[in-house]
Amino acid sequence: QVQVVESGGGLVQAGGSLRLSCVASGGTFSSYTMGWFRQAPGKEREFVAALRWSGGHTYYSDSVKGRFTISRDNAKNTVYLQMISLKPEDTAVYYCNAGVGRRSSWPPLEGMDYWGKGTLVTVSS
Repeated sequence: QVQVVESGGGLVQAGGSLRLSCVASGGTFSSYTMGWFRQAPGKEREFVAALRWSGGHTYYSDSVKGRFTISRDNAKNTVYLQMISLKPEDTAVYYCNAGVGRRSSWPPLEGMDYWGKGTLVTVSS
């Protein structure tokens, strides 16, 4: 069973930056496609970014493209989400998501098998 645990959320002013981390355990990390989703208050969870298990392909939602960067360190079983130029509308609980690369769709817009519990990002205006 794969487990993913997020960290790095917090309160930041608009225009600021933050880096989220997600550590995975229980599987072969390099074979997993990794993603980030978010859920704002009163809204449905939405796709943010994904990084494919092979080839290094990335995919971003239009709302974060150019501001957020997803990356991974396979040696540390960790995926990151670097966020810059944050806006109040980026306020949400951010969830790490993982799936077996060979079995996951690309891009994984509907989410994959394994979810973290989330980390809260609050952007003040």
